[in-house]
Amino acid sequence: MFLDSHKKKIPMFPKTIGVLTSETGAVIRDIINVSTRRNPNVHIKLLPVPVQGEGAAIKIAKGIELMNKNNLADVLIIGRGGGSLEDLWPFNEEVVADAIYNSKIPIISAVGHETDFTIADFVADLRAPTPSAAAELAVPDILELKDKIKKYRRALRHSLLKSVQYQYLKVDSLIKNLVSEINKKVKLKRSAFSELVAKLDALSPLKTINRGFIVAQKDDKVVKSAKELKKGDNIKLRFSDGEKNAVIGG
Repeated sequence: MFLDSHKKKIPMFPKTIGVLTSETGAVIRDIINVSTRRNPNVHIKLLPVPVQGEGAAIKIAKGIELMNKNNLADVLIIGRGGGSLEDLWPFNEEVVADAIYNSKIPIISAVGHETDFTIADFVADLRAPTPSAAAELAVPDILELKDKIKKYRRALRHSLLKSVQYQYLKVDSLIKNLVSEINKKVKLKRSAFSELVAKLDALSPLKTINRGFIVAQKDDKVVKSAKELKKGDNIKLRFSDGEKNAVIGG
């Protein structure tokens, strides 16, 4: 019954807290005050049971069974204030230990003061040193959770901004590298083009003409050999400053 493997987890956000204690003691007032302060929306269900004296153990056990049978709460707090060993004895009874062990609803035990221990404390899923501490363990502090959410949100926003900035710088660097590569290729192509233009210019017949040579054409074709001409052929002579027509003589 005491093994951790049998312990159930306390729900993180319980909607209903079941309390088994005396309806007239300070325990229920402390639990209500702490619970509603931490989360005003939590619902407290009190099942009054005797917490000392003859027959108290059986009624506590039956209260636990009733809560389970009707699924009346998300978590149960069983406990009482301080007292003598005889006053706390119902929480040492086997019937109470069995009921706690067989409960499907997680149970927090808050019996006596911080220095008091009972069998119920060891069988329960969680022990609280006091009833007020039990309420703190059962009910999350909404304001504290909201503050944590705000901190997480700020941290997430900062992280996202850093990530966006990093990606922007990374893309910007890629663009700069791409532009640099394009400029290099354009420069190489331009240089190659200039070389081709220079070669074409060197091979141009106009260069030859400018040096004092004449280009002879027959039927709009350049005459490359004297054998291509015969007496009476009409030819065109191209000079650097113009053209003249001529006829081949004998």
